[in-house]
Amino acid sequence: MLGIIGGTSLLFADLPALEKRDVATPYGKAEVHTGEFALLMRHQHNLPPHRINYRACLAALAVLGVDEIVAFGSSGSLKHEIEPGSIVIPTDYLSFAEIPSVYESTIEHVRPELDADLVQTLGGLVPEARVGGVYAQTRGPRIETVSEVRALASVADLVGMTVASEATLALELGMRFAAICTVDNYANGLGGETLTYEHILATSRANARRTERILERIVEQLG
Repeated sequence: MLGIIGGTSLLFADLPALEKRDVATPYGKAEVHTGEFALLMRHQHNLPPHRINYRACLAALAVLGVDEIVAFGSSGSLKHEIEPGSIVIPTDYLSFAEIPSVYESTIEHVRPELDADLVQTLGGLVPEARVGGVYAQTRGPRIETVSEVRALASVADLVGMTVASEATLALELGMRFAAICTVDNYANGLGGETLTYEHILATSRANARRTERILERIVEQLG
């Protein structure tokens, strides 16, 4: 079963009609919209990135029988050549924030990765996307300082606050995972504008129809 995780980039999209369910997990409840696929909006109850119950969200998808996940993530560009408004399908990730785990009483080590086959499939379904690059996760909810952006740019191409946590938990729960990152802004200090959350929302709103079409393609082929 296909699972879709959405956030800021799907806020203004016209989403398919699905049944809303509260799914109980050992880590709490999560709200999931279900039908021919499962859709989970990560910012449930308007929670900021650092307060999202990632374990409940990913466990809820696993409980529903999801075996592959495509996450839509709003991101900032760390490179001048990756312009706002573009789409990137990353092939690796790193995190400077604590990543949650479902393992509390046993010692287990998953090998972190974005599923190569799923990445390739998404590249074919979204030909306008740039395939390749590293996603760096920071804690949030604040954006990164100019100095942090300079440091991150030496090892990554995109910066966001959610995808690395979701990718790792998906692996722990036996689900394949890949991400489509909408580039909503240049990271702090790279562009000429003063970066605010309102600026990010405006970019998401402007690209809502495009995001809808991408979601439709993914659901048609993988749902």
